[in-house]
Amino acid sequence: MSKKSAKLKRRLILLRHAKSAWPDGVADRERPLAERGRKTAPVIGAYMAREKLIPDLALVSPARRAQETWKLVCEALSKKVAEREAPGVYEVSAERILDVIRSVEPGIRTLLVVGHNPGMEDAASLLVADGDADAMGRMKEKFSTAGLAVIDFDLDGWGDVAKGTGYLERFVTPRSVG
Repeated sequence: MSKKSAKLKRRLILLRHAKSAWPDGVADRERPLAERGRKTAPVIGAYMAREKLIPDLALVSPARRAQETWKLVCEALSKKVAEREAPGVYEVSAERILDVIRSVEPGIRTLLVVGHNPGMEDAASLLVADGDADAMGRMKEKFSTAGLAVIDFDLDGWGDVAKGTGYLERFVTPRSVG
């Protein structure tokens, strides 16, 4: 067996939180989902279930809008998913998000990160070297709220994730799947 084929395949799913509200006097971290966000998050959850995009672990920003997005998404999934609050993906750079991903234990094959822009978009752009041309174009045009990037890696473990090591398998939005 060649070294390349002996590597374990990894899948990273980056999900930007659904559309949030901007109530007066509410701290950024406490902003809830807007009505539109409460409608689109389950659309993405149903898509993930239909396409069997079920993570082994979900790392979720502590921000209320990300937590609410995950709650609505996971209600549509076919199995219970382990989840952890991930302060390291709230209001941080793409490199910081990559550090969080690199720290994930090797037993996790499919990882979901629920976070924010510009971090989600920048992390996806940093990781992806190649992929579905149409998906790459749409992702670069706009990583909209509740946008979902599915990035595949041919790596031994998450610690090996680096710039340009990913393949964009797909990029979808609630509008494109709903």
